[in-house]
Amino acid sequence: MIETAGVIEKEQGNGFYLVTLEQPAGHQCLCRAAGKLTKFRIKLLAGDKVLVEISPYDLTRGRITYRERNAGSHGGRPGGNRPGGPRRK
Repeated sequence: MIETAGVIEKEQGNGFYLVTLEQPAGHQCLCRAAGKLTKFRIKLLAGDKVLVEISPYDLTRGRITYRERNAGSHGGRPGGNRPGGPRRK
């Protein structure tokens, strides 16, 4: 398998995604989410950076194996992870 990084351009429907790959530059392939991503209900949206496995026999189809986490976000909630906000002192 050939493993490369890419960015999801749009959702095609029926679980397929159009992904633009970084290596070879600008190559687009039709990808489907791998079993672990569907099992744990990982959401895939346009603009997400993903890792893709491509078969050397058909370079137009692939499988998304990993979605990179957002590096810029600091947490899920503004004010900490507690439901009521940050702890009072």
